Amino acid sequence: MSALTAAGFPERAVRARARAGTAEVFPPADTYGTQLYGAREADPTDGPYPADALDALRPTPPVFMPRRLEKLIDLGREPSFEDVDLRTKVGGFAAELPLYLSAFGSTRVGSGDLGVAAGAQAARLGIPMVIGENMVPVHGYRRGGDGMRSALLARVAAYADNLADGVGGVVVQQSTEDADSEVWNLLYSDPGTRPLRDSGRLGFELKVGQGAKPGLGGMTVVDAAQAERLAGKFTVRELLGAGRHLRCASPGTFTEEIVRQQLRFMRNNFPLARTWVKFHPGRDIAAAAATAWAAGADAVTVDGAEGGTGWAPRVFLDQVGLPLAECLRRIGRPRGALLATGRIWEGGRTVRALALGASAVGLGRAALLAVDEDPEEGLVRLVAALALEVRLLTSALGKYHTADLSPEDLWDPREPRLPADAPAGSRS
Repeated sequence: MSALTAAGFPERAVRARARAGTAEVFPPADTYGTQLYGAREADPTDGPYPADALDALRPTPPVFMPRRLEKLIDLGREPSFEDVDLRTKVGGFAAELPLYLSAFGSTRVGSGDLGVAAGAQAARLGIPMVIGENMVPVHGYRRGGDGMRSALLARVAAYADNLADGVGGVVVQQSTEDADSEVWNLLYSDPGTRPLRDSGRLGFELKVGQGAKPGLGGMTVVDAAQAERLAGKFTVRELLGAGRHLRCASPGTFTEEIVRQQLRFMRNNFPLARTWVKFHPGRDIAAAAATAWAAGADAVTVDGAEGGTGWAPRVFLDQVGLPLAECLRRIGRPRGALLATGRIWEGGRTVRALALGASAVGLGRAALLAVDEDPEEGLVRLVAALALEVRLLTSALGKYHTADLSPEDLWDPREPRLPADAPAGSRS
């Protein structure tokens, strides 16, 4: 240990900043486009994720199950986990499962555009897909008849070409820069999206924030040529060294009235499209969600601080924003469709989020990993495993639809207390 450094002081990090300056505020620039980041993910040597507040909750089945008796009478036999109905509404769209594909933006992680493969499989599964911000400002917009499809339309087409009957939908985000590019207008008027629009399976999501970067806009790494091309649309700064530039999108400026006006604009100008709003995990998340529902939003998406991203400052990845469990706790009983995302990949975390009030949960990083593993069936298999766990857990709790899950189904070991109706003798 250096004589200048006390035990436990991050000497290596300080020396790295002294050498590289602002580049050390971010993960290594050469990892951009090859991995996703999120809480504790900036340094893979840190080890596995620690359990968070959502993971700490334990699904706790009761002994007496009146709903199981009701199901038994209805079926004329003992019910099983296979009798759990997972079909639901996800932000106004019919869906086979209480799931949706979280927003993948302009960052292309892995080989090619994994968002295309993910969209095709999501459509086959009958779950909605969200396409993230900055697709048009970064990659442009070209219809199929104009030559090669743009990245945005390639994802839309992959989904539409595999669309299941009566279920699913495509939701497209719009950020400040997207609005300048009139992304929603382009899509709504594009003949190629008419089947989605006219069948009620097109939606638009107002982007107010993201879990991994609460309070910040989208960020990507670009080279000098790209920096020059994008400088008129984005804030671009040479902060990363080695000819790498940081491209920053505006997070937008929002108040309660601005959100209300934006939703009114969306409903009036795109009457056939569903209207979603995505919030970052801010301390006033309950008020934000209530404002959106009161203004007519078909869904509110809450992205917990565990949410992944293609690029973010290190200090935001671990230290900023509310965890998903706290967001759900603050919102309490939802006044409309509540969609939750943040490190969702298996049935236990899914059931916990649904019991805390979510209508459906989003797969982000997990979906990309699945299609990277197998572009044809990886997401389908991942969802099959998750759906089996959800059915098993919901059945064990004595319920047969995920909409019936509630906070009573969870025990918080940090608050060990007996229920109010416990026998008096147990309170001694």
